[in-house]
Amino acid sequence: MSSNVGLSTPRGSGTSGYVQKNRSLVRPRENAAPYPQDWEKAKLRQRQPDPEILEHERKREIEVKVLELRDKLEDEGVDEDEIDDRCDGLRRKLEEERKAGKSSGPDARGLKSHQVHDLAQAKIEESERLRKALGISADYEEGSTWRKQEERLRESLAQRELEDEEQLQKAKEARRYRDNSE
Repeated sequence: MSSNVGLSTPRGSGTSGYVQKNRSLVRPRENAAPYPQDWEKAKLRQRQPDPEILEHERKREIEVKVLELRDKLEDEGVDEDEIDDRCDGLRRKLEEERKAGKSSGPDARGLKSHQVHDLAQAKIEESERLRKALGISADYEEGSTWRKQEERLRESLAQRELEDEEQLQKAKEARRYRDNSE
């Protein structure tokens, strides 16, 4: 017997003494509603990338290229001062390209799963391109079409009620006029 679980001895019980968990027991759910109560929380929220991490990754890419150049020049046996000058020149050139927007970052298809912020940035850019291609306004809200239809329906019902009241008033006035003239 292990930790007071099962039989003290399996002899004569017709079992091997192996204790198994009862997986057929269906436990009641803790939360009764399978849907969210607050629909605002259920809306899709796109993951926002951290701009500081993205900036760090871009700077890191520049430094990797500079270190590759440094290794290459050291292997060729170039003077240390010359290496520093060339590396500084490359660093400035890459920084200027990045600031000018020529190097917008890595291709979204080449990203790895651990590059979460880069993936989020690529997804935002893709969504923006799709939104522009489909002609969807930037301030579009999901479900706004249904709200507009409901508002139009309410307005038309209110207008109909006003017209019915006016017709009822006219009918009453016509009846009063008839009753007074007789």
